[in-house]
Amino acid sequence: MEITMDMIKQLRELTHAGIMDCKKALQSSDGDFAKAEEYLKKVGLAAVEKRVDRATDNGRVTYVITDKKAVMVDVSCETDFVARNSEFKKLGEDICNLAIEKGCTQPTEDMEDLVKKLIATINENMKIKKMVVLDIPANNYVMGYSHADGNIGVLVQFKASDSAIFKNEDFQTLAFNTAMHVCAAAPMYLNDSCVPKDYEDEQLDIFKAQVSKMDKPEKVLEGIVRGKLAKHYAEICLMDQIFQISNDDGLSVKQLYAKFNKEHGSDVEIVGYERFLAGA
Repeated sequence: MEITMDMIKQLRELTHAGIMDCKKALQSSDGDFAKAEEYLKKVGLAAVEKRVDRATDNGRVTYVITDKKAVMVDVSCETDFVARNSEFKKLGEDICNLAIEKGCTQPTEDMEDLVKKLIATINENMKIKKMVVLDIPANNYVMGYSHADGNIGVLVQFKASDSAIFKNEDFQTLAFNTAMHVCAAAPMYLNDSCVPKDYEDEQLDIFKAQVSKMDKPEKVLEGIVRGKLAKHYAEICLMDQIFQISNDDGLSVKQLYAKFNKEHGSDVEIVGYERFLAGA
């Protein structure tokens, strides 16, 4: 049977496979589209297996936010060229939407199948490296931010007793700037109560060793150690960090939200955040 360009084009639109792969598939199946798709599937799976060990140090972070769910996924790939590919961008969106539709909290077989299908088309290894799903209950709100075309993705979750504040223009600006701050400052924890005791003990041992040779009273040394710990928390805890966006007064995140709430008669608070670096 003669394989025409129209047939090749039709199969390519169905499968997104390359032109030569579509031609071979149609030739091997004598023009039967169902068999040609099965042929491409087998070839694609073989290609996936060949690429499974290749490093995936690039990628793209994608998020989708609805009224009740926020999903963010980091899909990695081999090159930054593919990370900017429109089909690769759509892959992240499809995974997020599938998580919302199915109520998933972890990558599923259906999601992995989407990844394998694109691997077979683009001929690059890809992986779902991280995924997070946030529930958005009543009186909660999630702001998202994407930096450098998906190189970093951020979700920040807020709550307030009156959800009307979330529509306030000043809040929208503050929330967006907060997501930008999380992107830039890369906090490790929300506040000092979230810091694991093992980590705190490790830092205290380090600071005690630093002051051990100082010729000062024990209580003074304890104060210096606690001061060093507080300074460290101001570097790693979001609420204690100096806000980095439009902050002429040099306020911490905690101080800035206290000021906002006083000015607007509200009680907005940050309850959590997620920050993904693509391919990390």
